[in-house]
Amino acid sequence: MLESTVPPSPPTANARARLDGMRTDTLARLEKAVLELFSQRDFHEVSLHDVARSANVSLQTIYKYFGSKEALVYGMLDIMLGRLAERMIDHLQGIDDARERLRKTCWVTLDYMDRHPAVMLLMFTAVPVSRHKNIGIYESPELMSAFLGVFKDGQQRGVLNGQVSSKVLLDVFMGIIGRVVLMHIVRGEKSPLTEQFDALFHILWRAMSAE
Repeated sequence: MLESTVPPSPPTANARARLDGMRTDTLARLEKAVLELFSQRDFHEVSLHDVARSANVSLQTIYKYFGSKEALVYGMLDIMLGRLAERMIDHLQGIDDARERLRKTCWVTLDYMDRHPAVMLLMFTAVPVSRHKNIGIYESPELMSAFLGVFKDGQQRGVLNGQVSSKVLLDVFMGIIGRVVLMHIVRGEKSPLTEQFDALFHILWRAMSAE
């Protein structure tokens, strides 16, 4: 069977629900294999046969649940980033101050990436930026509503830059963090980014604040 070269549509709730039928240990082995293989080698150098062998999973099972190499990577990233999203949403709740809410979210993101650098490499090396929207969590109404709500609230209160849209502020926030984390990994830095957290967040806040 030939691997599909046509990017599949974004994972839907039904697509993610189908994974509930997969054994937990099988899903865990697939996640580990995808992380190890695609974060260390070029996307086109890795085949589904490689993934199947590494995960000790049949090729038939991979096709049954994912259908293509692209869908497999998108699906695994959806699961892994979904864990980060849950923590982010949790930290966005119950805090009234916009600056503190963003500070908590920034900490959670850096802490996650410090602990899971392979996830960051997978996202930026295996998935073109134009395909990030195919990762289900990127289109999560709950996450986007909570996140954009923080920026809109900060703008209404006059503490965040109101001359650009809330989406641009989100891009600034995620763009700076993404670049800093990626280059930290590429350079092989050993100390965690959270050790520089206060200074990094100060830079972020100054980039977005209304001051």
